[in-house]
Amino acid sequence: MASTNALIFKVKRQNPELIPPAKPTPHEVRPLSDIDDQEGLRFQVPFIQFYQKNPAMDGKDPVKVIRDAVAKALVFYYPFAGRLREIAGRKLVVECTGEGVLFIEADADVRLQQFGDALRPPFPCLEELLYDVPGSGGMVNCPLLLIQVTRLKCGGFIFVIRFNHTMSDAFGLFRFLSTVAELARGAEIPSVPPVWQRHLLSARDPPCVSYVHHEYDNIPDANDTLVPLDDMVQRSIFFGSAEISALRRRLSPHLRRCTTFELLTACIWRCRTIAISPNPDDEVRVMCLVNGRRLFNPPLPAGYYGNAFAIPVAISTAGNLCKQPLDFAVELVMKTKSEVTEEYIKSAADMMVIAGRPHFAVKRTYIVSDVTRVGFADVDYGWGTAVYGGPAKGGVGVIPGLTSFYISVKNNKGDRGIVVPICLQANAMEVFVTEFEKMVKRDDDDIDLGDARESSILIRRARL
Repeated sequence: MASTNALIFKVKRQNPELIPPAKPTPHEVRPLSDIDDQEGLRFQVPFIQFYQKNPAMDGKDPVKVIRDAVAKALVFYYPFAGRLREIAGRKLVVECTGEGVLFIEADADVRLQQFGDALRPPFPCLEELLYDVPGSGGMVNCPLLLIQVTRLKCGGFIFVIRFNHTMSDAFGLFRFLSTVAELARGAEIPSVPPVWQRHLLSARDPPCVSYVHHEYDNIPDANDTLVPLDDMVQRSIFFGSAEISALRRRLSPHLRRCTTFELLTACIWRCRTIAISPNPDDEVRVMCLVNGRRLFNPPLPAGYYGNAFAIPVAISTAGNLCKQPLDFAVELVMKTKSEVTEEYIKSAADMMVIAGRPHFAVKRTYIVSDVTRVGFADVDYGWGTAVYGGPAKGGVGVIPGLTSFYISVKNNKGDRGIVVPICLQANAMEVFVTEFEKMVKRDDDDIDLGDARESSILIRRARL
């Protein structure tokens, strides 16, 4: 198979078009929640899905099927067809204008097999698979979704969507894509109706900040991430059962009950900190996105598609994090996650109003978001489930290189695992991989590091 970093192909695109809802929708103004419109979520996120040829769908055009299904889905999710406006207090609202979402039809002179056996970020020629329509990437007065469907020579296709993060989180985007898929397969209405109800995560009256939210600390020189933005590279690190077992064996027995998310976060945070080499006395942080849907009493409605998470932060000096055993980082991450409750999220919403919707602290900070259980690969537009479904790249956000996703994938042996796209400066990436391989190496040296080395192949200069 062709190496993904060497794969070059051409894409022929039609002119972008606006897809409005298939039927008239209400023209109204709907406010976002105070979790939605915080400064740190005012950016665009791309997700990608790869589909194989399905002989049962011969004669059907995935572009037409999906275009029609998007128009039908927008009847139910009509706020997506509107535009954001900013009003007093930097508050964001959606004017439901029915203007529509941007849609691009494309063809590529490449086969799905040429992308390699193990699909994972960074994907080659992503800028070809999702054309950045000039003027479409802003926050206000811009389309809220950009979709490109690219046919492949083999009969498969690639679906890429870029969404405005203030409108939805990964679970919310999944709800919309699931509706598109259901309608593409012939359904008349979504099985899970969309729920707006952004007031559920809006500030109380009067607001009452009941927690200390260190994630929004005002740190001097907050734009200094200690990760230079030149000479950046992306790499995907694979955690299979062997790597995860090796990491668990490094823990004290009472900590081996930790979740896989907590274990991986502790490992990556430690390796990344060593790689960027801060002053040992400097404070370093890791933020964990915690889904709050089930933390509410009652839980948020199944169809709620707004942002519904908190970003608690674990803090340590760089020296302690790098010198202490892995137990130290795991305990910090576990404690941080356990602090998130319904009241914690409401307190964060209240703080947004009181503090003017601040950006979360970014200096010497790393952010992780687990999308392994969202189900992007299960979305079926009629051609079956996706070969890969999930984030299109790592390092997204207002400041590139700050965020990693945890994505459920299979490696080239067919083993299920978690892939984590990492974005760092080239020399720091070399140190990171060395530290990672040390962490997952068993004492008896019989662990197969093939997946780690395989992931090291997936490296290219990052377009940031």
